[in-house]
Amino acid sequence: AVRFIGLVVAITSIALALAVSAYAQSGDPDRGEVVYLKRCVGCHGDEGDGLGPGAERLNPPPRDFTIGDYKYRTTGFDDIVPNDSDIYRMIKDGMPGTAMASWGDVLSEQQMWDLVEYIKVFAGFDEEEPSEQVDYGTRVASSQESIEIGRKVFADTCAECHGEIGKGDGVKKLKDDNGARTWPRNLTKPWTFRASNDPRDIFTRVTVGIPGTQMPSFANPQSKKKLDIDQRWHVANYVASLAQTGKVVRPENTVVKANKVAGDVPNSTDDVRWLEAEAATFFLVPQIVARGRFFTPSNDTLTVRALYGDEEMAILLEWDDRTKSIPGDPNAEKIADSNMAEDAVAVQLPHVIPEGTQKPYFGMGEVGSPVNLLGWRSGTKGQPESAWFADGRGFDALEHRDAAVVGLKVMGVYEKGTWRVVMTRPRSTGDPDLDLQLEEGKFIPIAFSVWDGSNGERDTKHTMTTWYWLLLKPSGSARPFVAALIVLLLVASAEFWWWRSATRRPTEGTAS
Repeated sequence: AVRFIGLVVAITSIALALAVSAYAQSGDPDRGEVVYLKRCVGCHGDEGDGLGPGAERLNPPPRDFTIGDYKYRTTGFDDIVPNDSDIYRMIKDGMPGTAMASWGDVLSEQQMWDLVEYIKVFAGFDEEEPSEQVDYGTRVASSQESIEIGRKVFADTCAECHGEIGKGDGVKKLKDDNGARTWPRNLTKPWTFRASNDPRDIFTRVTVGIPGTQMPSFANPQSKKKLDIDQRWHVANYVASLAQTGKVVRPENTVVKANKVAGDVPNSTDDVRWLEAEAATFFLVPQIVARGRFFTPSNDTLTVRALYGDEEMAILLEWDDRTKSIPGDPNAEKIADSNMAEDAVAVQLPHVIPEGTQKPYFGMGEVGSPVNLLGWRSGTKGQPESAWFADGRGFDALEHRDAAVVGLKVMGVYEKGTWRVVMTRPRSTGDPDLDLQLEEGKFIPIAFSVWDGSNGERDTKHTMTTWYWLLLKPSGSARPFVAALIVLLLVASAEFWWWRSATRRPTEGTAS
């Protein structure tokens, strides 16, 4: 009897679970319309055509639901109808690197399924069912052998757009079906993947392609670059292995920590001492606070290292850039926008270390609280790279000075989709009223700006960070340890005196 009751309970539980699941996946388009008009219309528009009031400021632009061109789906490469779960996933998880937020914490599961049903109406998919699904075959487990096979296949079929090691530094200028500029994914940054970096999802992208873009289906039998199922799994395993986890932005890491080195500081990017310097990686965001606002960035993170000596400090700035922007160079101009400028980077420091928490305005300073800007430019076909230096009192109030007089020296190297730039400057200058004096042991505000010339970035059109901190870590000496030892001895002596006093009192009290 007990077993029978248990069986009944189990069957009932399964039936209830299936009922709940079925209900959750059964959306109501009328209820979905209410959610859409409240949450989605600002970007995707009243008609679902992607022409909402905020659309022109977004890169990539919002999806046009009316044409039914879904980029991230798990149906066959030649079946334009997505699975309901594909649309649901994009709503729930959002799309990293775009303005499409995750709604999983805002909407209920039922609201999201309702929204799926309403969105399908725009393209007439509410009465359509997918006819084909992705064939995953037998999954090839990741291994060194599989990754090596995938690397060779990738080099033959994918490197033209994604670059030799997957940083998106290919040799083609890409546009989507609407003529908008698109950038190949930097595969070393899996946190930017729109549909996750799980090998199964990567396999899906290689199989289906990304409709509306120049990312083709490698399962298409009509393609000269068709890959079989095993080859696609090998490529997926290789791409998953490219993740550069050492360059992940960690919110708690807000300090660039500079160690002291003996002798001269590094003045080149390949100095082995940089390997021992602590790295800090920060997000870059578009400059949208001042006139000449910029909404379509291509660079997203910057990694910083710093070292210092008795006389100078050196900073190594490293960022992935899909293009080496050298105006006048035919190869650079072939893949750049029409108004190409030089690539550039700037380090921002206050004139003086502020007291308390007050800092200058992070947008290149302000009147009354100026900043120093230490800059580098990539050069042109006829001019080499160069250093620049300015005092900033706002985006439109830069006063340039001779970088050589200040003592600023720069060197930049571009290799396989990455710029590495070294800046060195004296710790002390001849004018402490104009230039920050770099002292050990003090937290110094520091911020950064980056320009991608091939993306038309110049002047106020660039990416930037907020203020972080630079710390020249005090060099090791015996003084802190001696001071700590003295304090320890004083504390021990006081405790011993207290113990002796405490043990005497009962004796003295009894004698009286």
